[in-house]
Amino acid sequence: MKIVILGAGNVATHLAWAFKEIGHEIVQIYSRTQASAEALAMQLDTDFCTSTAQLRQADMYIYALSDNALESIIHQVNFTSGIHVHTAGSVNINIFEKKSGKYGVFYPLQTFSKEKEVNFSEVPVFVEGNNSEVTETLFELAKNITNKPFIANSDKRIRLHIAAVFACNFTNYFYSIASEILESQSIPFDILQPLILETATKIKTLHPYDAQTGPARRNDTATMQKHLEMIENEDLKKLYANLSLMIAKRYM
Repeated sequence: MKIVILGAGNVATHLAWAFKEIGHEIVQIYSRTQASAEALAMQLDTDFCTSTAQLRQADMYIYALSDNALESIIHQVNFTSGIHVHTAGSVNINIFEKKSGKYGVFYPLQTFSKEKEVNFSEVPVFVEGNNSEVTETLFELAKNITNKPFIANSDKRIRLHIAAVFACNFTNYFYSIASEILESQSIPFDILQPLILETATKIKTLHPYDAQTGPARRNDTATMQKHLEMIENEDLKKLYANLSLMIAKRYM
């Protein structure tokens, strides 16, 4: 299959390599930023462009773009042939409705960084097509790069995305808060890594509800009050208090 990748960021990079490694031809990389498009194209030994007017014809166009840029770029693409798919968790499939007769979604549920290698065979991929033929094509494509392919409509996918934000993005923000607290005391962040890894590993065998620990879970009001007195930042103090209250209520 001939594939054009629109985007040269984290998702685009990992998807392009995953498809190339199973024999699909990445015929072109598009990005509004020449340096990004050229760098990824050089890695893949393929063509690149910075204008949608220069896009080449392909069997599939994969829009691995930010949600904010997606609609604008879709309108700029002149091709109506081929299958047009986006990779976003929170964007409805119908964004392509006026673009093509064949369209869908190819959503890998993972956090990606260009510098960090990912075992794509373990990445859940959720697909959706505007008809059964497109859905089957996307599902087969997913099966070729992952052991965890799923079919999910737009409503389920956005709920998946919300869950992922809580499980990944918010959690990582908490890591950054923890690192700042430790750095203020000249303690390296990696001191928390065994704790973080154990917490993540634990939910492989326990439901998150059963894995919860900590002062809020025990309703240890004395410890929570000490913590609140030590936190100087008012926003963090409110965050700590609200989260602790929510956890305590859940286990009442």
